[in-house]
Amino acid sequence: MKIYVTSVFVDDQAKALAFYRDKLGFMVKHDIDLGGGDRWLTVVSPENPEGTELLLEPSGHPAVAPFKSALVADGIPATSFMVDDLQAEVARLKGEGVVFTVEPMDAGTIHMAVFDDTCGNLIQIVQLKA
Repeated sequence: MKIYVTSVFVDDQAKALAFYRDKLGFMVKHDIDLGGGDRWLTVVSPENPEGTELLLEPSGHPAVAPFKSALVADGIPATSFMVDDLQAEVARLKGEGVVFTVEPMDAGTIHMAVFDDTCGNLIQIVQLKA
């Protein structure tokens, strides 16, 4: 068994697509109109285009807003992505205007940082220690 799709709730799919594609560098895998303004919109890493898809899930369910707000208030990332060089990735993302809520830091077996995805989520990036 392997993970096929995971999701992150987003306030606006078009805005999320612009961020995840244009700022983070992910590629669109599926963009299917579901009607009512919602889409089955997934992105993948260009480093692993057949790998796990990230669904940019609409935040319409009533439980989502309080859940997302509580995570952000407590500084808890909605998900985590791995990078090869944390310092270089942070510098690249800051150059794209991405706002970090946690600057790069040592966290035991990883180096990590956290940024705001502009769609209501905190996202963690990690680099495994050698």
